[in-house]
Amino acid sequence: MSTATFTPSEKLLKTRNIGISAHIDSGKTTLTERILFYTNRIHAIHEVRGKDGVGAKMDSMELERERGITIQSAATYCTWKDTTINIIDTPGHVDFTIEVERSLRVLDSAIMVLCGVAGVQSQSITVDRQMKRYNVPRLAFINKLDRTGANPWKVIGQLREKLHLNAVAVQLPIGLENELNGIVDLVQMKAFYFEGEGGLNIVEKEIPAELVDQANEKREELLDAASLFSDELTEAMLEGEPTEDQIHAAIRAGVLSLKLVPVFMGSAFKNKGVQKLLDGVANYLASPVDIRNEAMEIGNEESRLDLVSDATRNLVCLAFKLEDGRYGQLTYIRVYQGKLQKGMTIYNSSTGKKHNIGRLVRMHSEEMEEIESAEAGDIVALFGIDCASGDTFTDGKT
Repeated sequence: MSTATFTPSEKLLKTRNIGISAHIDSGKTTLTERILFYTNRIHAIHEVRGKDGVGAKMDSMELERERGITIQSAATYCTWKDTTINIIDTPGHVDFTIEVERSLRVLDSAIMVLCGVAGVQSQSITVDRQMKRYNVPRLAFINKLDRTGANPWKVIGQLREKLHLNAVAVQLPIGLENELNGIVDLVQMKAFYFEGEGGLNIVEKEIPAELVDQANEKREELLDAASLFSDELTEAMLEGEPTEDQIHAAIRAGVLSLKLVPVFMGSAFKNKGVQKLLDGVANYLASPVDIRNEAMEIGNEESRLDLVSDATRNLVCLAFKLEDGRYGQLTYIRVYQGKLQKGMTIYNSSTGKKHNIGRLVRMHSEEMEEIESAEAGDIVALFGIDCASGDTFTDGKT
């Protein structure tokens, strides 16, 4: 069956399976926490080393709360506007790279978080190498721009020099350190301020006069970089003013080809810039349809098959994370092809064992939501399945 006959659903095109990877202490857990807050997954913000004794939502292990680090890579589901986002929480500590590797296999794209003061550090280099190995498209978020000594332009220089990434700013900060007020969007050419409790009110204004020249210069750089990925944008630039849609499409094409890394800016802790980063996830990162996934067919001389994110095809899914939960072993699964339903029988390709699916859940850190079925592109969890991390499951037809 050729892939030409497959028309992906709107839901699938609006699905993002992302990882948030970072060097230790670049503010990844705080950023994840804010993302969950703005996508209405949690109703209050808790700091990482919880003075309030609650701790950050994604850090469900006691040790993690105590030390303010993320060890387990849990998968959390949330929605931003009309986009479904599954966040695979990847550990930032160098000791946990096997966890990171497993998580990277099931990601479609990633956010790379960097500290606006420290910039690119050793672990950023390790994670970048892993992302390149798995061909993970990504965007960068320069965090902590409210800190003394923050310099986003220095960090962008390091992304280019140390990681050899074609990093280009899509925003610039309004003020730095304790004067960080908001960001200028270089695609829309507007200034955005994040006001009210938790920075929930986004106020759009004209770009401050003192930043207009810099904004024009950085926008030129952005358009030059993006136009390499779109003839339409190049033509529009020659004819006058390109539209926002043309710029978005060109940046997205650059990201998906792994040849462009748009850079977002802000401070998660001070609630500045996170909502615009979520817009970037929706606009530029890959849907399951954009990523090529291969499987090997057992018994057919190990021939390679391209998997298609089509719910009507034979089921293929991968167990990428096992966890001992309160209710027994929880197996996190990424569905690559076909549909997983409660009550159906699935086969483990590695052991030949068959399993009945009793409970199918969608995870939100520690909490879970019971669901009836999951389709290609989804990340869900199953109970009571005896398997190893990395096992492939099918419906026995493939």
